[in-house]
Amino acid sequence: MNNTKKYIAVIAVSGGLDSCVTAAIAKKDYEPAFAHINYGQKTEARELKSFNDIADFYNVEKRLVVDYTHLAKIGGSSLTDKNIEISQADLTSKEIPTSYVPFRNANILSACVSWAEVLAAKAVFIGAVFEDSSGYPDCRPDFFEAFQNIIDFGTKPETSIKIVTPIINLSKAEIVKKGVELKAPLGLTWSCYQNEDNACGVCDSCAFRLRGFQQAGIEDPITYRFKPGYLVSK
Repeated sequence: MNNTKKYIAVIAVSGGLDSCVTAAIAKKDYEPAFAHINYGQKTEARELKSFNDIADFYNVEKRLVVDYTHLAKIGGSSLTDKNIEISQADLTSKEIPTSYVPFRNANILSACVSWAEVLAAKAVFIGAVFEDSSGYPDCRPDFFEAFQNIIDFGTKPETSIKIVTPIINLSKAEIVKKGVELKAPLGLTWSCYQNEDNACGVCDSCAFRLRGFQQAGIEDPITYRFKPGYLVSK
């Protein structure tokens, strides 16, 4: 029996599909510490519930919830500004969507790295997906490579923390399949940008999620108000 103690990894867990699968991957090799950011998003309470449900599922004791109220005060995103409507999905668009929260991943990583240094953790996992990077500039691999340099230069000499983005090159369908393979609790996750009861099915996040499940040929376990088909016949 292998009794080798695992190193700690801080995992950014939003409560969504991508972060849940990332947590399932990280848990194989690390002792997980779950971090969650409240930033005034319209589905803040529902996302926090999913975070705690996923943490309960994995029996995670180390949990950190950070309130980044400044992101809501700064605004500029339909997720945080009540005066900006959350637009319906356009999966062909290459423009930065209204749901982009300015420099959000840098804020998330900063909190995670601070906690990781205190915990003597060896890694910070984040469920960024390159497929989303045409819309979100802070989801690009180059961004995380640059932030790794910030960690290396901005922490104590004895600190060694690596950023790990295990699903960054996967499609949503591949992420769904990986989650099923790892028996991740996908039914506990929440992706919708605007509803907290039944997912809307038509915002960008719902559309990417639904299309991923549809491409994977797997039924999405959460409930929707509308459940459009997002598969494009060729």
